[in-house]
This record gives sequence, C-alpha cells and structure tokens, in this order.
Amino acid sequence: MQKIIDAHIHLSQRRDDALIRFARMNSLRYTLDELMGTMQRLGIEHGLLLSPPMQGASILPNDEIIRLCRRSGGKLAPVITVEPTAREVRAAIKLAEENKREVRAFKVRLGYVKASVESPVFSGFYDYAESQRLPVLFHTGDTAFSTGDLVRAHPLTLDGLANKREEMTIILCHFGNPWFEDTAELIYKHPNVYADISGLTTGQGVYAEKYSEWLARKISEAIYFAGNAEKVIFGTDYPVTRHSDALALVKKLDVDERDKEKILWQNAQRVFSL
Repeated sequence: MQKIIDAHIHLSQRRDDALIRFARMNSLRYTLDELMGTMQRLGIEHGLLLSPPMQGASILPNDEIIRLCRRSGGKLAPVITVEPTAREVRAAIKLAEENKREVRAFKVRLGYVKASVESPVFSGFYDYAESQRLPVLFHTGDTAFSTGDLVRAHPLTLDGLANKREEMTIILCHFGNPWFEDTAELIYKHPNVYADISGLTTGQGVYAEKYSEWLARKISEAIYFAGNAEKVIFGTDYPVTRHSDALALVKKLDVDERDKEKILWQNAQRVFSL
C-alpha cells in the first residue's frame, strides 16, 4: 500500500462547526472514528489537524485540537491557528512552547480575518516560527463563505512576506485556487514557499469530472513551471474534500510516479519533520 501524509485536516465533533455542511454534502459522518478508519484503510500514516471555523467568526480552540490529536494514537499532529490580536498571538506562542514535541506548524486564516499577511500584530509570532523552524500555513484563494475577503486571501500577498522572511517556511493552502499560475510563480521564485492541494474538490455537480480534470491540468502545469514537484504537498481539507476525491486528483496529475510520491508524502515528511 502506498504511503500517504494528509497535511490539511479539520475536525471538532461539535454541533456549531461551520464545516458540517460540507460533511453532509460529501456524505461524511465527520467524526474522529470515521477519520481514523479512513486513514487506516487508505494507508495514510500521518495527518496534520487544523481548527475548523465555528458558527460566527470564531474557531475551535487550539487546545481542543491538541486533545483530539492525543486521542488519535499518534496519527494526528496539531497545527495552531493564530488569530490577529496581540492576546491571541501570545496565547498561540505559549501553547506551542508548552507542546513543542507535538506542534508541527501554525496557520493564519487569510481572507477570514480582518488583517493582512504583513500586519504588525503577527510579527512576534513570525519571529517565533522562524526561530523554531515551524512552517506557517496561510489560507489562500477562494473562501468557504461568501463573506470572505479575496483581496487579503490572494496568493500574491505572500510575495512581500516571503522576501522579508526568507528563513520562514510558508505554505499556501489550496494552491491559491483559482490563482494557480500566481501560486506557481511563488513556489518557483521563493525557496521557502510551498503549496498544498487541499480542499479543491467539493460535492458532485454536473461538471464535477470536468472540473477535476481542469484542476489536474492546472496543478500539473504549475509543476512544469516550477520545474519539479518538490514544493507541492498533499492535503484533503477533510471534510471539505473526501479522501477518495483528493487521491483521485493526484492520480490524474500528468507527472511521473516519483513526483506523485513526493506530493503524497515525501515533501510533507521533510517540511513538517514527521
């Protein structure tokens, strides 16, 4: 069975989780037991767990993410979401410091929060991430809700930060969808910038298969532009995308099998020290 690492998973098991509608759309129970069963069945050895959005503007508290990871028997590792207030930044750094052996990355919800990527409020947290060599994931591209801010979520907003923070590993979530070419330029230009392919397929509309083919073509072309697949990381965004659909997308990529191995697990293992 092929080795896989899922670098982008959500879970809460709370009724006010705003991603429940995606779980229903995908006929998923959206529980820890279901997730663990799916990972075992598909040979997914590790996963990174991120806070899902709750109803309203909040997220699942990061300490609950850590508790869920501890219940996974070592399968899941926590990613701490950092919200744009001085208090939340301090709390995120403190939690990461207290759980150094478990925390593998940070996440910033660009497009969902009223702050840009270069907002001064994040400076101390960026310093910490650099010093600890912890990657920072940034939501980029389309937002799950119509109230999202696409200007702040555009992948090119990361260009200036990548220039200033050359020692910080930056990961663009969702490959900046629909700005695939802009994302391709960023991963080509910056040694410290990567992109995951999570959350790109949702539901089963009349053009679902054509859309999947379009996605595979766009990601393949981005790899050609970058010259290799060293910067592309597999993720599902469970429950937004089903594992079967995310894996089918990788299978459709017009790249050689060695590059698919890099995408499915080798790049994530290296970047997140898994």
